[in-house]
Amino acid sequence: MGGFQRRMKDKNKRRGYKMPRFKIPEITVERLSIYLRAIKKFHHEEILSSQRLAELVGTSDGQVRKDLAYFGEFGVPGQGYKVGKLKGEISHILGLDREQRIALVGVGKLGSALLAYPGFKSEEFKIKAAFDNDPSKVGRTWQGVTIQDVKKIPQVISREKIDLGIITTPVPAAQQVANKLIEGGVKGILNFAPTRIVVPDHVKLRNVDLAIQLEGLSYFLTQVGP
Repeated sequence: MGGFQRRMKDKNKRRGYKMPRFKIPEITVERLSIYLRAIKKFHHEEILSSQRLAELVGTSDGQVRKDLAYFGEFGVPGQGYKVGKLKGEISHILGLDREQRIALVGVGKLGSALLAYPGFKSEEFKIKAAFDNDPSKVGRTWQGVTIQDVKKIPQVISREKIDLGIITTPVPAAQQVANKLIEGGVKGILNFAPTRIVVPDHVKLRNVDLAIQLEGLSYFLTQVGP
């Protein structure tokens, strides 16, 4: 174990957070985000029970306790969870106690909308760079971000220490863009292009295909009938 890993382990130990020795189910990580969103609405309260938190997010109190138990013991026996502490612990687990720097590639209609999304102006997530291959867009500033040529992706990613990339390009460009993001050093990619892209094992990929989601809803409607 390297020095950095030892320091992180010691830091987590002091916080009461235990590093899981096994893979955490992705659905559990998704629920942590939902829990955090609910907890933020109760910043004025000191204690929040697992039952109350479960009611807020539409699950069971047993599920809440099971999800949180993957990472440590955060509750107060017989009372519940201290709201401030639980918010801090979940934020730490999700990596939201530091700024997550993002690069967006493809400043078309969807990319432009994402640049304007208020969630990317929060303390946790910041779009630090945007890229496009359209000469008429390169050099322009949109929502405070200057659009750069896609050829500069690796250099800018490395220089700005960007860990996350968002792909909103047409299908033919998606894989090449992913390769450039990975070359620059990103560790996670959110892909909106409706195509399969290949990434190495050390890069986490999430695909957002709106057509597939709509087709799933369409299937449901055909099953329930008019």
